[in-house]
Amino acid sequence: MGDTERDSKRDADRRLGRRALIVGGAAAAVGTAALARDELAHLWWRLPGVERPRVAGAVDFRGARWIAASPANYRRADRPDDYAIDRVVIHVTQGGYASAVKVFQDPDHRAAAHYIVRKDGRVTQMIRELDVAFHAGNREYNERSVGIEHEGFVERASSFTDAMYAASARLTAGICTRYGIPADREHVIGHVEVPGTDHTDPGPYWDWDRYMRLVRSAMSPRATKAATKTTTKS
Repeated sequence: MGDTERDSKRDADRRLGRRALIVGGAAAAVGTAALARDELAHLWWRLPGVERPRVAGAVDFRGARWIAASPANYRRADRPDDYAIDRVVIHVTQGGYASAVKVFQDPDHRAAAHYIVRKDGRVTQMIRELDVAFHAGNREYNERSVGIEHEGFVERASSFTDAMYAASARLTAGICTRYGIPADREHVIGHVEVPGTDHTDPGPYWDWDRYMRLVRSAMSPRATKAATKTTTKS
């Protein structure tokens, strides 16, 4: 092979090398961009000047009373666009309704659920479903779930009234309908079932068989239509 031919081959090899680097770099850039988009979707609320509009007092469950939790007890988000919602977590307050509201409004408490259901069946919403409530003691479960507190004590069967079961079941049915969550015990769970938690709620007196029957009944076509969200995400 002559000098000219060898030089020509070296130039061709260099061009091929540069092309491979460019193509490989482009592929890596595309992969990086996809990862960046996914990460930004989860972090949009941290960007300077970014804030989704909200309607003061808007609720996600028809008939719920709105009382705002302290912003220290939840994280603003845009679920399910940034985090898919695929769980409902059932809690018991270990106290009365008023005390639960008080602690959820306390910034030092660092925990709150989206909803509280009273013994008389009245429902209070304290955090929008699109936001991440600090209720489960597990970051991943917080990000993917809606938390429902129930007034009462795990050791008292009398805490769980007919009105409470009925109202809570309608609430859970509405959540399952909105986000396409199966109404089963894999997706509707107790706080005790969250990995890493030391809580025992809802406890041995919570009637899961009864509750899940009520949830499924409330998801009938007619009930589902009535339970659908009446507010927008704004």
